[in-house]
Amino acid sequence: MDLFEKCDRYTLADETKAAGIYPYFHELCSRQDVIVNISGKDVIMLGSNNYLGLTSNQEVISAGMNAVNIYGSGCSGSRLLNGTLCLHTALERDLAEFIGKEECMTFGTGFQTNLGIISCVTGRNDIIFSDRDNHASIYDSCRLSFAETLRYRHNDMQHLEELLKNAPKNKGKLIVTDGVFSMSGVICNLPTIVRLAKEYGARVMVDDAHGIGVLGSHGKGTCDHFGLTDEVDIIMGTFSKSLASMGGFCAASGKVINFLRHNSRPYIFCASLAPANIAAAHKALEIMKRDNERQKKLLELAQYFREEILKQGLTFLKGSATPIISIYTYTLERTFTVCKLLFENGVYVNPVIPPATKEDECLIRVSLMATHTKELLDKSVEVIARILK
Repeated sequence: MDLFEKCDRYTLADETKAAGIYPYFHELCSRQDVIVNISGKDVIMLGSNNYLGLTSNQEVISAGMNAVNIYGSGCSGSRLLNGTLCLHTALERDLAEFIGKEECMTFGTGFQTNLGIISCVTGRNDIIFSDRDNHASIYDSCRLSFAETLRYRHNDMQHLEELLKNAPKNKGKLIVTDGVFSMSGVICNLPTIVRLAKEYGARVMVDDAHGIGVLGSHGKGTCDHFGLTDEVDIIMGTFSKSLASMGGFCAASGKVINFLRHNSRPYIFCASLAPANIAAAHKALEIMKRDNERQKKLLELAQYFREEILKQGLTFLKGSATPIISIYTYTLERTFTVCKLLFENGVYVNPVIPPATKEDECLIRVSLMATHTKELLDKSVEVIARILK
């Protein structure tokens, strides 16, 4: 069999392009904002994870530009060797204090952060208990770790307890979960996870990529939202969402961070984050710490949008109290067609299809920003309802 036979057999992208409903790789010709220009057309952006709207904040932009002028465009090396700037250590110190952990370390991307943590702290003699709706980066991290991975049904604490109860006592155990699940906006059942971890001798890691900036005091995240920061062993987050930049971070005890810094291959063998990325994330963090009005407005807008969608009789995934609202479109072809029609009518959303959903439960995923207005949301709801009906 030829290695590339699988490439020849893959025809879905070409088929959807031929049908005129291919929904991916749109070219943005403007900054991430509530209105963006895509291929020369202005549309309302309902598909960005820019939750606090800080990618277009002038303080954040200026911080990145100033960093380039002082430190150059890149670091040209790994953190372990020549790539650690005072910018990195300052951000890590402030992030650790903000999250509420002893120490913090940064990675090149959020995906790399999960790879760097999970593949390092778990191994052949360990078991990972992973929610089935966890992000793809967690799935791949579990594979790279060589640990046994047991997946429990989404937010099903009874199933998780059954798996923990039957696990060998002489194995190391890590429960890993999204704080806010990226496709549904649902928050994990962290209080029960923490209780089960204590009962069965497991450690807990929370991927809070979609919780930081959204939940908790001043956006400290899911663990703070439940008052359980001290009970969670590892908190992971990203800079590419609320923190308006690029990269990721891990916050944990000093001993865990020290171990990761000297043993995590995705950390040791990767160039460090560029000065502009670090400076922009640090300024976004500073804004979050001094002002939580953006966070309050974001949650108010999310509740308003859900209420307006309900009034239109549309069916969406229930249980979300976050800015992520996913509306059922059911089949793949219908989902792609809806995305095309919405775009033509001035609204941009993201399609969610298998393997992220079941075959007949495809979705369009709406994610809101604090900088949206009710007028923009009203217009978006009207268009979505008209197209879907």
